Amino acid sequence: MELFKIRKDIPLMRHALVLNAFSFITFLAAVFFLFTKGLALSVEFTGGTVVEVAYQQPADLNRVRDVVAKLGYHDVMVQNFGTSRDVMVRLPPVAGQTSGQQSEVLMTALTADNAEVALRRTEFVGPQVGKELAQDGLTALSLVVVGIMIYLAFRFEWKYAVSAIIANLHDVIIILGFFAFFQWEFSLPVLAAVLAVLGYSVNESVVIFDRIRETFRKQRKMNTVQVIDHAITSTISRTIITHGSTQIMVLSMLLFGGPTLFYFALALTIGILFGIYSSIFVAAAVAMWLGIKREDLIKPEKREGNPDDPNHGASA
Repeated sequence: MELFKIRKDIPLMRHALVLNAFSFITFLAAVFFLFTKGLALSVEFTGGTVVEVAYQQPADLNRVRDVVAKLGYHDVMVQNFGTSRDVMVRLPPVAGQTSGQQSEVLMTALTADNAEVALRRTEFVGPQVGKELAQDGLTALSLVVVGIMIYLAFRFEWKYAVSAIIANLHDVIIILGFFAFFQWEFSLPVLAAVLAVLGYSVNESVVIFDRIRETFRKQRKMNTVQVIDHAITSTISRTIITHGSTQIMVLSMLLFGGPTLFYFALALTIGILFGIYSSIFVAAAVAMWLGIKREDLIKPEKREGNPDDPNHGASA
């Protein structure tokens, strides 16, 4: 399905060096902010207090967030669980306060705002749990990267695997760089969004690589640069349809999903936009600079018969 068809190939690889220089600078900036500022890890990673309360009527989450914010807690996760009357609040650790003291202060404020609220449960999430979650997240990310490389190496060729991984890591580091620079809360849903972006970005790279292989087979007079430009140009319509429809859904979560889904949708938005960019200008360009050629994807056909026969390979 195509919304439109571009009849003349766009010379995208002509600008590959300039655009990849921009990518490299952006990547270095993201790494710099990650090392200097670090990520604002959520309670799941740092440990803290989980407080569950119950209202007699459906709870107004925005009102609960306002109460929590007045206590000095900002960007705290407040969400329903089970029913609309049950609310879970996750508080970060505070120096000099125990978990019980935190929940007592919170309940005093919630009761003053609405007397029809009762404490259900208070639980302390220790830093050891947070450390295990962080390690599990890094392990999941590493396994995804290794799996993608193996898949692309078998499906295409090692040059394509290397270029796709460079592009995908480019997307991941830039997402993390945004979260480090603005100190947005990095939670498990955000980690899930990062993993989703990895799969989403590699899918776009595979589509372009497939079209490169197809073009190499059909257009034998084109050189490598022309083949890449043709492959990207011919997939632009498909890219607009798939990424546009996905972004509309993500944008709805970003605008109407509330604080619970906000950073998840924000990470997906950044990842989708940079995923399109990196698949075209990073993955394809790196593959070009690694020296991809027709022989990498299309193996020469073996002819049957006696190779010593002077007529071997001759057409009838």
